[in-house]
This record gives sequence, structure tokens and C-alpha cells, in this order.
Amino acid sequence: MRKTLTEIYDTRVADGRLRPDAAQRAVLPVLESLRGWLEDTSARRRGLLGGLFSRPPAPPKGLYLWGGVGRGKSMLMDLFMEATEIDRKRRVHFHAFMQEIQRGLEAARRSHAEDALLPVADQVIATTRLLCFDEMQITDIADAMIVGRLFQKLFDAGVVVVTTSNRVPDDLYKNGLNRAIFLPFIDLLKDRMEVRELISATDYRQHRLAGAQVWFSPAGAAAKAALSQVWTDLTGGGGQPLHLTVNGRDLVLEQVHNGVARATFWELCARPLGPADYLALAGAVRVLVLDDIPYLSASNYNEAKRFVTLIDTLYEARVRLIASAADAPERLYVEGEGSFEFARTASRLREMQGADWG
Repeated sequence: MRKTLTEIYDTRVADGRLRPDAAQRAVLPVLESLRGWLEDTSARRRGLLGGLFSRPPAPPKGLYLWGGVGRGKSMLMDLFMEATEIDRKRRVHFHAFMQEIQRGLEAARRSHAEDALLPVADQVIATTRLLCFDEMQITDIADAMIVGRLFQKLFDAGVVVVTTSNRVPDDLYKNGLNRAIFLPFIDLLKDRMEVRELISATDYRQHRLAGAQVWFSPAGAAAKAALSQVWTDLTGGGGQPLHLTVNGRDLVLEQVHNGVARATFWELCARPLGPADYLALAGAVRVLVLDDIPYLSASNYNEAKRFVTLIDTLYEARVRLIASAADAPERLYVEGEGSFEFARTASRLREMQGADWG
């Protein structure tokens, strides 16, 4: 027998997979209504003649679920996504989706499309009935210029959109360049989506990390296994590449899920990355799992400088760092040019290991 989302949630609370949270539970009827509409209309389309002679009912409003980091927004969306039994459903990080759209626009322009947005929107509509976005945020003027028209077409075509965000709609693209052009998109969201705040007193992501070990040394098989366990605990083991556009370049984070990223020291510090890259990373994730920080010295001075910049950026953005390293922070860089200045970085690394960090 089909279980409601509330029943599924209660079962997971009962078997210890979730902690009971009244704010989370209160959102489930809204998602259940969307689930029912999607499954009902999907069944009709599969019925006699595919519903050729009946007009499908107007789609309901989507859901814009916002609130603080770690309150369970993504978990609720994943539960809804998993339980909704339809074809053509997709869950994607909002930033990654907009990068796909921008690449589609570039291809359409190269093919001399009269309106580059039309074929891109049509492709999304043809393949998607339910779009679940994780972490809606607008930081790029190129995205701000097109989201209004894009989402208008998606909504008009009956695509149901569910999104999480750390910001209320009115704060999207706050202080952005030419923000007046973006304001109609905010009105569209509030008109076509139910806006709900998830008011939970508990930061579950911090709860999972509070008191937990977040610095593993020496780096090696045991440390790698420990980080893999942390990654699984925070993400369920899932992860997809996230593309970030930085000054016209493509920065790829190979493993990202629910605002948690995993990378190696060499992926982030051996490549010619700079402050803008690390700012983009810090803006896209709330937790970074970093593997294999080596001893630092004159032999890898450039990598060491990038590492200092990375840590400064994560520190200022209050991003949680979980890492494996050759040694304790104070013993990573003990001699050679830059070792004296590294004391500040080591101090920050110590502070970032605190249970209340982030």
C-alpha cells in the first residue's frame, strides 16, 4: 500500500534514521499534494489514448523552501523526490543547472537561433515534469538576465518546480548589478510557488559534526577511509560534478552533494587557481572534505601559497573544513620561505576544528 510522505518520515524517525522535527513534518503535506498531482496526471497520460481527448488539469504551485543551513531542507526534498513515482523527474544543484542553461544558450547562438532561449527551454520541458533544485541562489548577472523568461516558460508548460534556498526570495541577487532587471523574477516565484520557511531550531549538519573528529593525520589509508565515512554520513555517498564559472573559466568540483564538496589538496592547490576561484567555491558549498594535505616547504611553495589563500577564504566564509593531512596544522610547514607566516593559517585551522565552527 502506498505510504504518504508523512508516514515515510515517521517510519524513518521510528527506526532512528531521522530525528523528529515538527517544522520538517509540517512541510510534508505540501509536498504530498504535489506528489499526488504529479502521480495522478502521470497515470492519466499512460491511460487510454494517453489522454488525447482530455485537457490536463492546471499544475499546482511549486514549493520554495527556505531557511538556515542544516535545517533539513535538502533531506525533505530528497524524500519527496525519491517517493514520487513518475518519469521525467530531476534533482540538480541550482548552480549546476544554470551552467547547463548557459552552455545551451551558447550552442544555440552558434547555430544562429533567432531566440537562443527557446530551444534550451524546450529541451528542459521535453525531458522534465518535476525539477528539484538544491540551493537556489543567484550571483551571476548572466543568470539574473535570463531566469525570469526561462522559468516563465517552464511554469507555463506545466513543469513543477521545488527548490531549497538559504534566502527568502526577496533577498535573491541582493545588491547585484542591474538588480531591477531581476525583480520580475522574484514576483514570478512568489506568484507561481508556495514560499515556506523551514523554522527549525536545530542545525542537523552541525549536529552530525559537533564533537566529531574533523582533522585526520597522518594522511593514508586509515584517514582516507575515515573521510569516506564522513562523506557518506553527510551525503549518503552521492555526489555529482559542479561547474562554476569564474572570470570566463570553468572550475569543476568533481564531487558535490547538498552543499558538501569533496576534493584533494592537489585538485585545489596544484592547479593555477586564485582568490576568485576559492570565493566561488566558498559561495557554492558549506562543507569541504579535503584529502591529502602534504607537508609544505620550498619544494611546493606555490601549492602552499594557494592553500593559505584557500584556508583564508573558507575561514572568512565560515565554511566547515574536514581534512586529512600529513601532520597536525602546526607541523605542516616548519621551515623555509613562508613557514613563519603559516603560523596564522595553522591557528585558523585549529579554530576551524571547533565544534561550534561554521
